[in-house]
Amino acid sequence: MIILGFESSCDETGVALVCTQRGLLAHALHSQIAMHQDYGGVVPELASRDHIRRVLPLTRQVLDQAGLNFNDLDAVAYTAGPGLAGALLVGASVAQSFAWSRGLPAIPIHHLEGHLLSPLLAEPRPDFPFVALLVSGGHTQIMRVDGVGAYTLLGETLDDAAGEAFDKSAKLLGLGYPGGPALSRLAAQGSAKAIELPRPMLHSGDLDFSFSGLKTAVLTRLRALEKVPGGLTQQHRADLAAATQAAIVDVLAAKSIRALKETGLKNLVVAGGVGANSLLREKLVQAVQRLRGTVYFPPLDLCTDNGAMIAFAAAMRVNAGLVNLRDTSHAFTVRPRWDLDSVCEPFSS
Repeated sequence: MIILGFESSCDETGVALVCTQRGLLAHALHSQIAMHQDYGGVVPELASRDHIRRVLPLTRQVLDQAGLNFNDLDAVAYTAGPGLAGALLVGASVAQSFAWSRGLPAIPIHHLEGHLLSPLLAEPRPDFPFVALLVSGGHTQIMRVDGVGAYTLLGETLDDAAGEAFDKSAKLLGLGYPGGPALSRLAAQGSAKAIELPRPMLHSGDLDFSFSGLKTAVLTRLRALEKVPGGLTQQHRADLAAATQAAIVDVLAAKSIRALKETGLKNLVVAGGVGANSLLREKLVQAVQRLRGTVYFPPLDLCTDNGAMIAFAAAMRVNAGLVNLRDTSHAFTVRPRWDLDSVCEPFSS
């Protein structure tokens, strides 16, 4: 069956077509980065309005790419949460309208489940069970994944997520939005060994994270550097960026390796926008190889929020028998806050 998927949880509008037998057929994505740059972050109302402008043209684009039309669709999927309430409502209402107009089932998908399963869009694909490191802008979690819809939370951040640590540190350094990629580019010009920063909860004995203290440490080091003779230089900023990136990556890698050892599993899946960080990829690959395991990443163009992961997650749930395809009631809500380990529960308003 062919599923049309919509993603609109934050500042990317994504639309995709996935076949439950053939995989990804087409996808298109519009990023709102340029629109939000002047504000230094996402403005929810502007994000929602832009989703409205973009979603229908993107839908026509993916249908044309796949050589299909609306009559070829068998189901419609959408991100039901978590995310910005207004942005979620755009994708949900458009998806439900499409489904209702053709008597098709509409499938609500958890945004993080989409990220979690996105590495299965690439080859080679990991086999279940595996450990998953979810590192997106607002979430940092380690999950044990025994199958589609079978997720166990092993650890999570107690405050800021890794993506927030990147973005907030970048803002302190005077870098633009989005901060994570900008900080990584600046870090390439610096030395992580030049400035010492803490690794929060590195030796806590569990799989939880905390990154708010790192942001405070960056601010403290920055203020100290501003007082040295000659003031804060570009090299200082580059060194501090490199040290910040190294601290975040060290903690993420150490906790991921600990999770593999504790579970006895050999496969690690890394998903979410921070999963595109080259240093994180390099460090994880090296560490997991020492355990004779394998790390799996989604394609770089599918690390950010996208419709492909939503349509694919829906296809995986259909194939696993977790979707009632006879339900065409089209009563819906969205969940701005929604725990991933509850996705096996029936979605209800």
